[in-house]
Amino acid sequence: MTDLDQMKTDLLAAIDAAATLDALEAVRVQGLGKQGSVTALLKTLGGMSPDERQVQGPRIQGLREAVTTAIATRKAALDRAELDARLASETLDMTLPADAAPHGSVHPVSQVMDELAEIFADLGFAVATGPEIEDQWHNFTALNMPESHPARAMHDTFYLNAVEGEEAKVLRTHTSPVQIRTMMSQEPPIRIIAPGRVYRSDWDATHTPMFHQIEGLVIDKGITLGHLKWTLETFLKAFFERDDIVLRLRPSYFPFTEPSAEVDVGYTTVKGRRTLGGSEGWMELLGSGMVHPKVIEACGLDPKEWQGFAFGVGVDRLAMLKYGMDDLRPFFEGDARWLKHYGFSALDVPTLSQGVGA
Repeated sequence: MTDLDQMKTDLLAAIDAAATLDALEAVRVQGLGKQGSVTALLKTLGGMSPDERQVQGPRIQGLREAVTTAIATRKAALDRAELDARLASETLDMTLPADAAPHGSVHPVSQVMDELAEIFADLGFAVATGPEIEDQWHNFTALNMPESHPARAMHDTFYLNAVEGEEAKVLRTHTSPVQIRTMMSQEPPIRIIAPGRVYRSDWDATHTPMFHQIEGLVIDKGITLGHLKWTLETFLKAFFERDDIVLRLRPSYFPFTEPSAEVDVGYTTVKGRRTLGGSEGWMELLGSGMVHPKVIEACGLDPKEWQGFAFGVGVDRLAMLKYGMDDLRPFFEGDARWLKHYGFSALDVPTLSQGVGA
């Protein structure tokens, strides 16, 4: 009894006096290790009589639990002290000067998308979106493209592997399917723009397999080509921030519009580079036309009651013309130097009051 009390007093004193984790471990080995004093007492229980074991067992077990608890408590205190010391020595002085210059930038395509949305929102257009993986009915058939139409050729269109029993789907070749989905889900009048990624099998300085397009659609009563030309003229003047934008509409053919028109924009030559504005020459920019009656009818509307116009233009091409890029391919190559040169600050938010250009 006296020996147990003395051993307990000595071990607890040694535990409290341990100043480091290594010193505490040494005390643990001294008491609870394989050759420790408490372990030796536990081994004597097997040689005791039942009566002795009933008396001494609880005392020896109590000694072991007291030492174990004291070691755990001391270890937690030493761990806290060590952490506090590390936190005190590893502080960061926030008053020191730091390079806060951002390394990222807004991609020109994203910037131009925001500029276009700002302009058309002011004209009363909403933004509509749709899936990039389309069925052939929305991508071709509803847009008056029969199965024999060359636009469906595999060398122009990316077809996906067909699920058994279903028609093969495609990566959309234009954002026109969004127009179809909108006309089928909304009651006229409709005024939308449909920006997004589109896919065609092509690759050179002015074409890439994936590029960005924006299309506009208006469906209402009494819509004419005059409304189309005014809308395009207003949009291009706001986008290029010039009042001398001149348009020329040339007869063309698109299966989903009738009549159809290619839109040329006048340009002037400044330091050997063509700049939109003026009338020294003409540059083809976008396609447009009056929505074909068959397209309106395919969407469940009466073409005798509802008319409309549509137009489409490459967003990447608009960015190239406005901000002076000569090659489309770097848009998608992820070159940090190119992005640093042509990218925009996050604070370059387009507003009509300040001019949409950054």
